[in-house]
Amino acid sequence: MPWAGGAAYYAAWSHGPSADPSFFPLAVWLQSPSRAAAYAGIGMNLYIGLWQGPTEVQLADLATAGMPALAHQNATGLASANAAVLRGWTQEDEPDNAQPDGSGGYDPCIDPGVIQGLYDDMVAADATRPVYLNFGRGVAHEDWVGRGTCTGHLEHYPLYAQGADIISFDIYPMNSAAPVYGNLWYVPLGVDRLQEAVGRSKPVWVWIETGKFGSSGTAPTPEQVRAEVWMALIHGAMGIGYFVHQFEPTFVEAALLADPTMSAAVAALNATISELAPVLNTQSSAHAVTVTSSNTAVPVDVMVKRYGGATYLFAVAMRAGATEATFEVTCLPAAATATVLDERRVVPVVAGSFNDHFSDYEVHLYRIE
Repeated sequence: MPWAGGAAYYAAWSHGPSADPSFFPLAVWLQSPSRAAAYAGIGMNLYIGLWQGPTEVQLADLATAGMPALAHQNATGLASANAAVLRGWTQEDEPDNAQPDGSGGYDPCIDPGVIQGLYDDMVAADATRPVYLNFGRGVAHEDWVGRGTCTGHLEHYPLYAQGADIISFDIYPMNSAAPVYGNLWYVPLGVDRLQEAVGRSKPVWVWIETGKFGSSGTAPTPEQVRAEVWMALIHGAMGIGYFVHQFEPTFVEAALLADPTMSAAVAALNATISELAPVLNTQSSAHAVTVTSSNTAVPVDVMVKRYGGATYLFAVAMRAGATEATFEVTCLPAAATATVLDERRVVPVVAGSFNDHFSDYEVHLYRIE
């Protein structure tokens, strides 16, 4: 199963993200540090990106809020009295996309060798923090024209990944046009591809949409956001980031905080992930479950973890539509009970087998005692 050591991976850097097994990265992108306390209030534990920074004021605000960050490496960040709040350095964002040429046109994507060189420079300046690199939607949607002359060149990603210690990508199915629109499974597809790019040796994170931010698509529902997150986690993502901006009809930097319904849904989602962090940070049990879906057009994907004397089985329907899933789990007693987390119900387990209903990318999280 996908594995990069869980939180223990970060122990290689003395000023990196927390290596405590109770830590699971839950991030927001390019937000004002003045809002750090508000984001902490809905379960965020990491900032990624600081606009035209890091500046001393930004770092001081983050330190006051106790919010760690990954940011561009500059002289201020290297020398600041508040440098302890910095837990990693960020590479050029989305180097796999076509790059603006400054004249209204586009140059090709950044050569992977350039990214590798930038990585060497950052490590030479500070080897105590990991380097983070984010890619665009071309990871999952290989025909996306936004990569320009680099479109379809998936072979670039293993080379880019040599220029980072943590990698991620973003794709927003509900905010996209066809063929991505509405197909939430593009999120785990990208996770799978990046894991292959790094040989499952580095953590893969993923960015999740939380609202309608442009002219395409529609706003995701809380249920769709939950599905995207858990599809990513079940496929082995080791960090979740939330894209929270709105660009149209007006610009709102912190649109998630301005949406009480989605903010509450993300807070609940983050609370569950944080509670399960010690479980998520353990290695998955390979070949521990067999799943049969009554509707072959709606496969159900699973991840199994063993922790604290319990078996955790996390499952998600990978397509829209309804199905009945049958789970056959190894190494269980003859009779057991599966508590469905966050749903206030239980499912009987007989001879290691149980059934449950799924519809439209539905997620069920089971703890089997």
